[in-house]
Amino acid sequence: MSTWYPKKGRVIFHVDMNSFYASVEIARNPELKGKPLAIAGNPEERKGIVVTSSYEARAKGVKTTMPLWEAKKLCPELLVMRPNFERYREASREIFQILADITPYVQPVSIDEGYMDITECSQLGTPLDIAQQIQNTIFERLQLPCSIGIAPNKFLAKMASDMKKPMGITVLRKRDISLKLWPLDIEEMYGVGAKTAEKLRAINIKTIGDLATGDVMQLKGLLGINGERLQNRANGQDNRAVDPDAVSEFKSIGNSATLPQDTTDETEITSMLRNLSQKVADRMDRKQVISKNIQVMIRYADRRTITRSKQLPEFVEKVDEIYHYAVKLWDENWNQEPIRLLGVTAQSFIEKQQAGMQLNLFTYEDEVKKEPLYSAIDELTEKYGANPFKQVKETNQNNVTTSYQKDFLDDYKKK
Repeated sequence: MSTWYPKKGRVIFHVDMNSFYASVEIARNPELKGKPLAIAGNPEERKGIVVTSSYEARAKGVKTTMPLWEAKKLCPELLVMRPNFERYREASREIFQILADITPYVQPVSIDEGYMDITECSQLGTPLDIAQQIQNTIFERLQLPCSIGIAPNKFLAKMASDMKKPMGITVLRKRDISLKLWPLDIEEMYGVGAKTAEKLRAINIKTIGDLATGDVMQLKGLLGINGERLQNRANGQDNRAVDPDAVSEFKSIGNSATLPQDTTDETEITSMLRNLSQKVADRMDRKQVISKNIQVMIRYADRRTITRSKQLPEFVEKVDEIYHYAVKLWDENWNQEPIRLLGVTAQSFIEKQQAGMQLNLFTYEDEVKKEPLYSAIDELTEKYGANPFKQVKETNQNNVTTSYQKDFLDDYKKK
């Protein structure tokens, strides 16, 4: 038992639900079991894109992000269902409650995956015992399959959970990475998107092992600080803690400043907005997040204060992007009276590393009606990596809460 629970190290799980949305529908209707199933929008009109599919559909070549018409061409017998948003959310709540019954150190990262730190759970058995218990409990209660990675840190646990699906349990120790991790193609490494993989292949880095043993200065020159970070991960180094409060750590990043004197000088005002946008961009970069909502605060000479925000059509992270929307908001809402204070705030975050793997599930039905969605998908995939379709966002007319903000991910704590 002591070898499983080292005195100085950690024991981390990554629990990843298998084909989650399709699995939830199959659990509700067992007649779907064993059949090729896809979750997609507008199935009656053959429009939209595949959000997820059962393993039977995947065996026929059906893939996430694939246009529905193409999926039907590959698999004429494909069954297509619209997503049921609340059903998936409720299943997620129950899953994370099961994990929380094992340990308080649970960090959801999306609706269907999360990390656990079980270092202090030796009284429950070996990590393999606990993983099997979790897997069995989720399946017995909810009829949902999951894969679990067991490792000394979050990165290796994430990689391990992908190694055997569905219903797999994989242990990945640091001493095993040269055999289990390094032979994998560079594209299979978590955090390496298509664009990054292309750059790495251009310098003859074709496998994770090549990255692990590559020239760090060359990597930093090619990818900046992320080059060194990726190499550390390839060598099994990841000091990030499992943080149960990470989902609510911050909802916004903002800066404000008082002008030297009340002014209507547009040059001075826009210069201030630029400086504030730079500070916000710098803080976002440090936290490795991108934003889909920009807010501007305007305080007039008589101390009247207004705040105006805009939900953006795409994620932003660069100063020019933040400044563009900040100036637009200011221009649309300034009443030409002297201004005393200005503020710029970014909201609605998603982790930059996750950006290439998230689907705005709860609004995608509207978006698939718009042709620009497909080019946006391509752009996201190119910029951030493969599969931009995993995490979800929920929207209603009265109250917008999103998984990018991660508000709903701690719902299981409220039961």
